[in-house]
Amino acid sequence: MDAVLRDLLDTLGLTPTDKLQPLSGGDIAAVYALTTRQGQVVIKHDDSARLLGEAEGLRALKGAGTSLVIPEVLGETMGWLVIESLDTQPANTQSSVALGEGLRELHGVIGDAHGWHQDNACGRTPQPNSPLADGRAFQRERRLLPLTQACYQQGLLDGTLRRRVEHQAEQLETWLPDSSASLIHGDLWSGNVLTTTRGPALIDPAVYRHYPDVDLAMLTLFGSPGAPFFDAYWNGDKPTDWPRREALFQLYPLLNLTICCYLVQGIAVPLNAVWQCWKLLRVNGAAFGGVIVVMVLIVSLY
Repeated sequence: MDAVLRDLLDTLGLTPTDKLQPLSGGDIAAVYALTTRQGQVVIKHDDSARLLGEAEGLRALKGAGTSLVIPEVLGETMGWLVIESLDTQPANTQSSVALGEGLRELHGVIGDAHGWHQDNACGRTPQPNSPLADGRAFQRERRLLPLTQACYQQGLLDGTLRRRVEHQAEQLETWLPDSSASLIHGDLWSGNVLTTTRGPALIDPAVYRHYPDVDLAMLTLFGSPGAPFFDAYWNGDKPTDWPRREALFQLYPLLNLTICCYLVQGIAVPLNAVWQCWKLLRVNGAAFGGVIVVMVLIVSLY
């Protein structure tokens, strides 16, 4: 066992009784389960700055005081993070409803501006969070334009599509109302939602304050949490322009997935998905087939 990790465990009063056991889901960080005399914990090994950002995000989510289960951060140092282990179980209708209600509670925690007091990362992609008062400006200046430029510079986006995405970013004020700056998870794909014996749980955040649509659009990108979730979340107040919002707020994670695949695996993902998002935004909000997009991305990896 690494000496730094051993010292951290000793400081936390945790005595290992077994070796580190690798867990799935470690595409960005190495993730392990560890059994100790005091119980099981989860251990992550990664870039120190990314882990510190994750630890702060978990603390912010836990500090929001919602009904969602957030694993407790036990300690972190020099590229190692130790967090509480959660007992999982299969999802059901009740857990979907609880997730919708809990996420609505989280998004009800409002800040003064869109962004966060420091930058963090979404996967391996640096995520600039310098606050802006207007949410549309934040989405444009801190999300769409930087990542569009990064994809273009890596040769992952041609000039035509780059200009079209940039045009949509410049047009946000013409149709999208400003919004309160909600506390959001920031990377809420389905793999970062667990169903536990204590209720739905969120892990691996990239926390900041922005439109709550960010979390909802990310959840539907890899399938859908289903009608019980949305009924509980919206509670009869679904936005009439949700399909267009969904398409907009899926652009950033699609661009992020594109550049992450390139940086982590050296694979240039075809940008059919981004193209489809742009077309749907232009058409004023047809329903977006997130599952089809994911299929396009997955096929490109094999």
